[in-house]
Amino acid sequence: MISEAAIQFGMQEALQQLGIKEINDGTSTGSKWFSNGKIIESYSPATGELIGKVKSSTKEDYETAMQAATEAFKTWRLMPAPKRGEIVRQMGEELRKHKEALGKLVSFEMGKSYQEGLGEVQEMIDICDFAVGLSRQLHGLTMHSERPGHRMYEQYHPLGIVGIISAFNFPVAVWNWNTALAWICGDVCVWKPSEKAPITAIACQEITKQVFDANGVPEGVSGLVIGGAEIGKLMAEDKRVPLVSATGSTRMGKSVGEAVGARLGKSLLELGGNNAIIITPTADLNIVLPGAVFGAVGTCGQRCTSTRRLIVHEDVYDTVKNAIAKAYGQLKIGNPLDQSNHVGPLIDKDAVEAYLNALEQAKAEGGNIIAEGGVLTGPGYESGCYVKPALVEAKNEYKIVQHETFAPIMYLMKYSGSVENAIAIQNNVPQGLSSAIMTNDLKESEAFLAATGSDCGIANVNIGTSGAEIGGAFGGEKETGGGRESGSDAWKVYMRRQTNTVNYSDQLPLAQGIKFDL
Repeated sequence: MISEAAIQFGMQEALQQLGIKEINDGTSTGSKWFSNGKIIESYSPATGELIGKVKSSTKEDYETAMQAATEAFKTWRLMPAPKRGEIVRQMGEELRKHKEALGKLVSFEMGKSYQEGLGEVQEMIDICDFAVGLSRQLHGLTMHSERPGHRMYEQYHPLGIVGIISAFNFPVAVWNWNTALAWICGDVCVWKPSEKAPITAIACQEITKQVFDANGVPEGVSGLVIGGAEIGKLMAEDKRVPLVSATGSTRMGKSVGEAVGARLGKSLLELGGNNAIIITPTADLNIVLPGAVFGAVGTCGQRCTSTRRLIVHEDVYDTVKNAIAKAYGQLKIGNPLDQSNHVGPLIDKDAVEAYLNALEQAKAEGGNIIAEGGVLTGPGYESGCYVKPALVEAKNEYKIVQHETFAPIMYLMKYSGSVENAIAIQNNVPQGLSSAIMTNDLKESEAFLAATGSDCGIANVNIGTSGAEIGGAFGGEKETGGGRESGSDAWKVYMRRQTNTVNYSDQLPLAQGIKFDL
């Protein structure tokens, strides 16, 4: 029975609109739904209640989905890219119709605030818009040949089946970041979502079904296989999948990367972040506060771009520390569907345990707690997943600081001297996703953006680490995996590149002037 809290925020209507049943099949090839595996129960971290049940995919179900994808690719790749773009445009329109319902479901199943849920669906809409234009711009190059009567050019062809492994923290957007680009490139997709957020995946497939059915898209262009690590392993080892795009922990990414690499496949890895904001003496506190606080507590600290470290110059350290601590005291924690709250729950009790362990380790290593953490109990917190954002004075070399804890814990540390000293601290972690500097000094900002500056895939000036904008390539270096999604020329990873030489003369000169007379 759905709770009063869920009824109050219209969850019943949202689930109905999105085609969610009490028990849902977890395998789909588009219009067809089936599954023969064990039941996965999805509970809301917001209220603790059961949202729905999903029958997981077996090895046989996975095989059926793969066969459908293999067949679909044969015809889907023949459709002109702008026509594939038109179908993706319609996908964006359908998402606009369901934005409110899907945003609510993301919030309810994952625990991020309703505003963030709506923002995630907006990212899906934006990437569809981006992909539509891109479908007419899959350009190669024309080059001059060193041989007379010859010309050279390059072109991009569809790659085949793209396997998508996504994480719970962005349960819908990351899938669509991949599919929108893969589809316009002529690829077909098979998606293994996080088993912690399976209901949102079913909703996405239902939305896709409406669009694809209306356009006569072949069965298998959009595949869904819901299951645990065993399904991900099948996909990583499957030679029929030339590209596996995997988002999640570094540990998971290494496992996927090794399996894909062993068969010389391609992997697009979006893994952990340990993101820092450098705050210099000239920083504007009005910018620092919202950037740092939202970066640390947004999505309850469960973004790969969440702010984990605050590296503050000694001249402004106390001012910044006191301002942040005061802001933390004003945070409202509660049901993410209630827009008056700033912070929702962690995804589950395992995440709560990891959060508590991290705080204990930080204390054991010498960390000084400025904003005390802890688990919230009582009315409204029945799920046991609500925690207080914590603020800890620490040193960068602490083992726990070097590790990414997916929770609202931010470490404060002091630097002295030049900005280069702060950059050295920032770069001294295994991860390299997002970074930021708050400064009004042009030389400091340029030093941060130089080749000797931030070693991250994303480097921001006077904006926080958290979040991504469609249009820019998203991803990071080092243990973040090196993959790039979304904007810029990220589309190229979903295609195979081919160099062509055409001889339009009646001679056959060899390259480098080599003579071979017969």
